[in-house]
Amino acid sequence: MALMVVGLSHRTASLGVLERASFDAAAAEEVVEQLTASPHVDEAFVLSTCNRVELYCDVSRFHGGVADVGDALCRRIGLGADELGEQLYVHYEDAGVEHLFRVACGLDSMAVGESQIIGQLRGALRGLHERGLAGGTLDRLLQNALRVGKRAHSETGLDAAGASLVDAAMARATPVVGELAGRRALVVGAGAMSALVATTLARAGLDVIVANRTPDRAQRLASAVGGRAVALDDLRAEVAAADLVVSCTGAVGHVLDVAIVASALLDRPERPLFLADLALPRDVDPDVATLPGAHLVDLEGLGRDLANSAVADDLRSVRTIVAEEVAAHAASLRAADVAPTVVALRAQARHVVEAEMRRLASRVDLDESTRSEVDRTVHRIVEKLLHTPTVRVKELAEAPGGVGYAAALRALFDLEVGTSGAVTLPGDAPLSGTVADAVGRVS
Repeated sequence: MALMVVGLSHRTASLGVLERASFDAAAAEEVVEQLTASPHVDEAFVLSTCNRVELYCDVSRFHGGVADVGDALCRRIGLGADELGEQLYVHYEDAGVEHLFRVACGLDSMAVGESQIIGQLRGALRGLHERGLAGGTLDRLLQNALRVGKRAHSETGLDAAGASLVDAAMARATPVVGELAGRRALVVGAGAMSALVATTLARAGLDVIVANRTPDRAQRLASAVGGRAVALDDLRAEVAAADLVVSCTGAVGHVLDVAIVASALLDRPERPLFLADLALPRDVDPDVATLPGAHLVDLEGLGRDLANSAVADDLRSVRTIVAEEVAAHAASLRAADVAPTVVALRAQARHVVEAEMRRLASRVDLDESTRSEVDRTVHRIVEKLLHTPTVRVKELAEAPGGVGYAAALRALFDLEVGTSGAVTLPGDAPLSGTVADAVGRVS
């Protein structure tokens, strides 16, 4: 089995498609049941947020799994495979693990470093446990992802990444419009990044106006910062009245195009307008920068401002954490793969000892005390002989390509390990219990 991720996000799909693809709890449970009933998917969970919908699956066949998950998304969204396919991305095995760990850290979020995703991952984990999948492949993956996310936020200054972008934008705005306190700021969008922007601007003494396609969300944000909410239909008039415009909606397509900004500038020929585009994809048409009186900065420009800052160092540190954890997760999977072989070797050794002790008992008359002492001595000898090779094969298995050592051990000792981890000994039925039960006893 192998991990496969199929999804779409603010980076690849339009807001309308993301809205149609959104899963509530009931829909997520339904699609998971459908997928796990297929022959290619063993486990699955859905991660559905305001800017991404992703299905994580433990699959036996890559192409079959992609087809099953793609069909499920097409049915959910109501689009054909040809149309939806261009907006989907697929990650497999280690690439899928890396993607989830980046998501857990907030590196793949619209507002870089946001921590809300941690709660959503916990919800996915609860869903797995409610379906009786605790201890499975995806359970271990989610547990690790949560740990990675916590490491990123506790060991680095990632939480400050979004705030630093806003600070950098304000630093760029001051030379254009002058002292910011008392100025009028228009915030386009009402998501996590917009909330951060609005809060920072309000604290700096600006009059904040919030425009959003959903009036209720705009009103909630505006009320929280002592500002005012407006409809997107009023965008042209609000741009004309503002000194500073910050847009971060995450919509596909330009929210502020050249026509809107050019028209707004006609009402303010003597006042420069500063615009900061913090969205990905861009909210503001880059050609706006060519308009007289308009000063536009985007994430790329602000990124250059922060290139040598502590935030950039934090982002590099988080990427390092992700790389380390991906390698550690892969090593743990390889170690888990070798565990059934180690269990089989020890089971075979016990089988041989018990057979020989029965043979000895049939040929030599030993009292109970002597027989027990001989039995313990033989078992200690076998345990000591097996200790080094079993510990070493687990260590070797954690390195890339290490599964070959387990295969060599199986060949050398003629071990038979079934796909379920059951151990078969000559003349015996498979041993009872799970491999997981025995792993804890392996040195």
